[in-house]
Amino acid sequence: MDTSLLFDHIKSGNTIKSGSGYHEMMHYLAQEAFKITAEINGKYHPPQELRQLFFKLIQKPVDDTFGLHPPFHTECGVQISVGKNVFINSDCHFQDHAGITIGDGTLIGPKVVMATLNHVQAPENRKDMLPGPIVIGKDVWIGAQVTIVPGITVGDGAIIAAGSVVTKDVPARTIVAGVPAKVIKTDL
Repeated sequence: MDTSLLFDHIKSGNTIKSGSGYHEMMHYLAQEAFKITAEINGKYHPPQELRQLFFKLIQKPVDDTFGLHPPFHTECGVQISVGKNVFINSDCHFQDHAGITIGDGTLIGPKVVMATLNHVQAPENRKDMLPGPIVIGKDVWIGAQVTIVPGITVGDGAIIAAGSVVTKDVPARTIVAGVPAKVIKTDL
């Protein structure tokens, strides 16, 4: 199957049925991503080498200002886009099949999880998945151990406090905190 068919299916918000050709393609993409992340995580690489490996993983340009502290984990890779001056701290996990876009100047703390797939609630169909992209604006600060669920947009200049679980869109220039994350300050 052509990956563009998978990504068109996901972009349209369609359910990914367990055992379908789309699901099998997702497993294939995961194996390819695991090979590259094993290389990223397996030994020390100077920053330029890390940027080259990240480019290989996401198959999109990576600016010279991009920074990454391994280890880094992803289940797809090619659905990640990063802007300029983005920093991703250690031990983050991006489940990016539905797309993760990270704007310029964003700082991502250690152990952040971004998940773009959710499971169907009905027990008989629980292995089926529901996609939702994650869009992170410019100059966002995401604290350590934050979890962002599918379909979330984080506005420019927002701050997500450490340990938060983001289940709703985050307005620009606000601080959110908690489980689930709630606005605690506006007009930054």
